[in-house]
Amino acid sequence: MAKNTTKRKFEMPHIYVILFILITLAAIASYIVPAGEFAREEVNGTSVIIPGTFEFVAQSPVGILEFMTAIPRGVEGTVIIIFGIMAIGAMFRVIEKAGVIDVIINFLIKQFGNKGLLIIPAIVIPLALFVSLTGNIESSLIFLPALLPLFLKLGFDRMAATATVLIATVVGFSLALTAPANLGTAHTISELPLFSGMGYRGIMLAVMTLLGILFVMRYIKKVEKDPSKTLITDDVDDSQFIKDDDDTKDVTTRTIVATWVFIASLGFMLFGIFQYQWYFIELAGFYILAGLITGLIGGLKPSQIATAMNEGIQNIILGALIVGVARAIAVMLEDGVIMDTTVHYLSQIVTFLPEWLVPVAMMIVQGLLNFLIPSGSGQAAATMPIMVGIVDLTEMTRQTAVLAFLMGDGFSNIFYPTSGYFMAALAIAKIKYTDWLKFIWPLLLLWYGAGAIFLVIAFFIEYGPM
Repeated sequence: MAKNTTKRKFEMPHIYVILFILITLAAIASYIVPAGEFAREEVNGTSVIIPGTFEFVAQSPVGILEFMTAIPRGVEGTVIIIFGIMAIGAMFRVIEKAGVIDVIINFLIKQFGNKGLLIIPAIVIPLALFVSLTGNIESSLIFLPALLPLFLKLGFDRMAATATVLIATVVGFSLALTAPANLGTAHTISELPLFSGMGYRGIMLAVMTLLGILFVMRYIKKVEKDPSKTLITDDVDDSQFIKDDDDTKDVTTRTIVATWVFIASLGFMLFGIFQYQWYFIELAGFYILAGLITGLIGGLKPSQIATAMNEGIQNIILGALIVGVARAIAVMLEDGVIMDTTVHYLSQIVTFLPEWLVPVAMMIVQGLLNFLIPSGSGQAAATMPIMVGIVDLTEMTRQTAVLAFLMGDGFSNIFYPTSGYFMAALAIAKIKYTDWLKFIWPLLLLWYGAGAIFLVIAFFIEYGPM
């Protein structure tokens, strides 16, 4: 009888499986790793480690009850963040249903649809800013199908269209201004003022966005000059992506008004953050109220708004709950009194590097970890407690560590196959993964190189607060 020699293809475990393994390993480590503690002091209301005070203490291995309740306690400790993320998912789905996204796309088409390369900055800049404010990196899956026909009509290829949308969303996510999921979680765990340090990130956002725009425009010019330079190697018929003009939906006056109201509401949100130091509770309430008002003005009935909010929560619930599950790793390290020991040993490794290179090393480590934990908020919950401990033993500020986390986690979303939204975008445009890697790697080198320079500058200027 012939044996079946077919090899099973490796499949990446579900993110919950990966996190549960890490939680279990953290619990086991409490039986092996010596327990230890640093002395701490209050600095501007924040508890920070006092360098040179580490001492080993009596072993405190994790018990079965502590292990069993680690995830619930992790969720309990991050419930405000989780609900804030769910609320923004609800709001985004409502504004999509209300036609606000269509208004924005139609405006871009009318204003720049016949102006060639100007369409690139016209799309990248507002989309990057939108994602930077909301953290909704998955919005690329809404914009790409709508913009793909326009790019093809302009004579650009599918790679240019896909790159324009993905680059805009990933750069906005990586250098977030007020994104609650990745930036908000990192700031909360680091005990920093929510969304602080915005000025420096704003400068970086402008620089990285400009690099992305020039990169796409250079590619388009190269292909226009010599069509054989296209990096698309498939034989997909582009006509399947081009819609008839009759398929375009008419935009009503109510939808236009709803769009302006929504834009104004974002300004109100920024006012609340800066003037009244809004936290996740206030922001979650704002997202729900903004979605409700925008939906009603846009013509949605109350039940339709409720249904849309429910759909939005369902779409983002995995990313939201990952925050609590990932936080359970830190819970296990704290229960076993080995969090400080971990920080102590890692800080010894860091001493082999010049201190000004530590933030660059952090960015690299966070980028590698994103392959296993492809959730910005989840990765922040899992790694920032350790990173903060290391930072407190150096001359580096916590704000610099958050910046290193944002770029390490963010930029890698545009090439890791474990990034679900990214792979979905390639599928929408029917772009081969290998073709995309050939296209994107030079920009990634530019981004990471520029990011390293900005991190070194942040170290020397003591980028703060904290």
